[in-house]
Amino acid sequence: MKDIARELGVSVATVSRALKDSPRISMEKRTRIKAFAQEHNFFPNVIAESLRNSRTKPVKLIGVIIPQLTHFYFSSILSGIEEEASARGYRIMVAQSNERYEREVEICKSFSENKACGIIVSQAKNTTKYEHFSNLMDRGVPVVFYDRICTGINCSRVVVDDYMGAYTAVNHLIGTGCKKIAFYGTPMKLEITKNRYNGYHDALVNNGLKPEERFIKHCDNRADAEQITPELLNEDDHPDAFFAVNDDTAIGILYTAKRMGFDIPRDISICGFTNGERAIACDPMLTTVEQRGFVVGEEAANILIGQVEGSIPSDKVEKRVVRTRLIVRGTTR
Repeated sequence: MKDIARELGVSVATVSRALKDSPRISMEKRTRIKAFAQEHNFFPNVIAESLRNSRTKPVKLIGVIIPQLTHFYFSSILSGIEEEASARGYRIMVAQSNERYEREVEICKSFSENKACGIIVSQAKNTTKYEHFSNLMDRGVPVVFYDRICTGINCSRVVVDDYMGAYTAVNHLIGTGCKKIAFYGTPMKLEITKNRYNGYHDALVNNGLKPEERFIKHCDNRADAEQITPELLNEDDHPDAFFAVNDDTAIGILYTAKRMGFDIPRDISICGFTNGERAIACDPMLTTVEQRGFVVGEEAANILIGQVEGSIPSDKVEKRVVRTRLIVRGTTR
């Protein structure tokens, strides 16, 4: 705006008012200033504008922390957040923690410095200290968790029904004749892993089957699945089915079993958890639990904006559960 003012011989205030269509500036001058701005590709800095006016109105900027943007589930959640936020006049600022606690702390500090009105976050796998979240809340900045919730802080969260999703999937495997079902998941310190393992465990027990410790593995990615699976499948008494904590892990199991000469699903049944695009790009297509990430994102944004605007009391803890559904495809009988 300083450049425009200098070129046209007017004040910066006049340029600012003209670009906002203020009646205090004549129509002729407004037209001339707007035409010059458009000709020189000038666009207002909306973030700077919000920050400048933040004393009189809240900054409609939401900070979003994603563990990894490459995961379909997290990117679908981000789409839901952006859709709901945009519809209600908010912008989002996105950063990924890359599963690192230290990076998560830095992001929270950056969001605070940029006057974000609230934070939506799925915590990193190795996060065990939560001061960076509680400090934001102490300063009146609402925090909403999704997917990986923080049990150390009593605040709002949106999750899928992990327990029932896992229970339904394993019950389906048993119903098709599988009796020796392996479980691949993340360490049990994460609430989602506990819930999915409990669903797996209870489905076995309720069908008269005993969970076997040797079939329970810490594994949540394709590379590790391809390394671990041959050890199990080379045993004489190997699993006849696998339930994996996500689709990438399930696909790693699928291609490892195929390379080893097993027929899928005649010899081995496999079920994942996500229903991302890769689930229909593999051969055979993957049976999986659909998480509905877009809806999770919408709900998280809805809660946060409600707390920012006061329609949801700041001291009220909202806990919303998004229903899953089993999508049966070619990797199960």
